[in-house]
Amino acid sequence: MVFNSLAYAAFLPLAVVLCFLTPARRRWAVLLALSCLFYAWADPRLLLLLGADVAVGYGAGRALGALRRPAARRGVLAAGAAWLLGGLFLFKYLGFAARTLAGLLGLAGLAWKPPAFSLVLPLGISFYTFQSLGYLIDVYRGTLLPERHPGYYALFVCFFPQLVSGPIGRGGDLLPQLHAEHAPDPARFTAGLQRILAGLFKKVVIADFLAGYVDSVFDSLTNQGGLTLILAGVLYSFQLYCDFSGYTDMAAGSAQLFGIRLAENFQSPYFSRSIKEFWRRWHISLSRWFSEYLYIPLGGSRCPAPRHLANLLLTFLASGLWHGAAWNFVLWGLYHGLWLCLETFTLPRVEALQARLPAPTGRLLAAGRTLTTFAAATAGWVIFRVNSLADLGYFAANITRGLNPLRLMAYAGAMGFTPATLALAALLIGLLLAWDGCALRRGDPFAVLGRAGRWPRRAVYYLLALAVLAAACSRPFGATADFIYFQF
Repeated sequence: MVFNSLAYAAFLPLAVVLCFLTPARRRWAVLLALSCLFYAWADPRLLLLLGADVAVGYGAGRALGALRRPAARRGVLAAGAAWLLGGLFLFKYLGFAARTLAGLLGLAGLAWKPPAFSLVLPLGISFYTFQSLGYLIDVYRGTLLPERHPGYYALFVCFFPQLVSGPIGRGGDLLPQLHAEHAPDPARFTAGLQRILAGLFKKVVIADFLAGYVDSVFDSLTNQGGLTLILAGVLYSFQLYCDFSGYTDMAAGSAQLFGIRLAENFQSPYFSRSIKEFWRRWHISLSRWFSEYLYIPLGGSRCPAPRHLANLLLTFLASGLWHGAAWNFVLWGLYHGLWLCLETFTLPRVEALQARLPAPTGRLLAAGRTLTTFAAATAGWVIFRVNSLADLGYFAANITRGLNPLRLMAYAGAMGFTPATLALAALLIGLLLAWDGCALRRGDPFAVLGRAGRWPRRAVYYLLALAVLAAACSRPFGATADFIYFQF
């Protein structure tokens, strides 16, 4: 079941009603049952691995809480982590590892044909594996008491708004909220529905509209001009952002209906002035996970410079591999790691220069930094999106071929755009940037609308809703587009 489906439109209000009709002490059971139904909607077999991971995580957490000998506690943590990461490796990386090994043996002159693996990647396995592993590490460190109630622990892992694509929750943040009693609150319901509407607009109206034009280039790179490639890369940046942040908005809004506040995952990332800042604003829960459980334990920045740079590279290589079992994801992680290594030396000097400049010049430099960061992130998204390394080579070789801005419409036409649809794409991206700019400078745009008066607020709500309905009606009845991060 996906957030942008008719099934979910029926499921969510029924889930809210059932939850609040149930006595508070039993709501965990209702929410857990609903979460299992949500996850098993397409394939009930998916519950087998999820249930096994829940059982191992709960048992390992209780054991860590009971044991006192350091060696025994390390053994339990290692066993729990081995189970969780072993399942992730088996379903996500085994085929990639076998193909890589076969390639290395081939370079050594040894022929080996890897067996064909037909394992289906369980939905959301990367997300709930990291959430479970983070919980075990927190209990091991003593920063979190183990959850004693198996039902609440299962709900912590399986809570349906964040199960499939995050945000990756922390036990210390989410478990107390699951235990708390939440009364129905009209103001909270309104805020949750507003956020769901904003997420639907991002996904259904913007991301799905751009997807067809972007795919027409990335899935058929033959004889594409440089300006077409650049335009496809830029549009993919916005498609991916609207797709994933739209999912996050719908997840956060859905959770808010039950009184649960999920971690924020995006904070206007395309207004960042450096790649370092970008990763503080993009997929925040994953960035925080890697920072707290990999980068800092490796030594972080409190070590000699060569080791600090190595820590950055290793962390982002792991981040790239987390996203997918393919070499382009590894290269994407390496690319961002190298950017951050470069910024380790250059960013303090640039910021010091900007602080010394007169205000108008400083603002120009800030704008230039924002555009440079967006261009760097977009180049990274091209690595992320390509279907093969050969396609990446085509991009690199042809990106400067035929760069004539006066022929923009001709190059956009190669993607399938007409003047009207290209203008619509520009309008939608402009609205998105205005929304994010408002969120960055003035706070929640819905709160800003609330201060503007009843009629402006209602006008925006109705326009968003009409746009979502119009976009949904333009597809075959019941058809939905999957979220990009479902593949991770």
